[in-house]
Amino acid sequence: MDLIVAGVILVILLVGLFVTLRSGRMVSTSHNEFDTPINGKTQRHPYLLNPIFLVWITAIALAIIYILYQAVNYY
Repeated sequence: MDLIVAGVILVILLVGLFVTLRSGRMVSTSHNEFDTPINGKTQRHPYLLNPIFLVWITAIALAIIYILYQAVNYY
């Protein structure tokens, strides 16, 4: 069981690292002094497409699923 939890944590960390590096690469490619225009999809959903929020939402959802799994198995 501990191996499953460790695997879930590793997947969350790897997804967060991938999304953060991808968004950092997009920021580093702009060499202007001004901000680049924001994508239309991001303007419509500023919180949903934020990589930090996505990692937090995923982590919380997986923690709740794990808690419910433990509750069903042992009670």
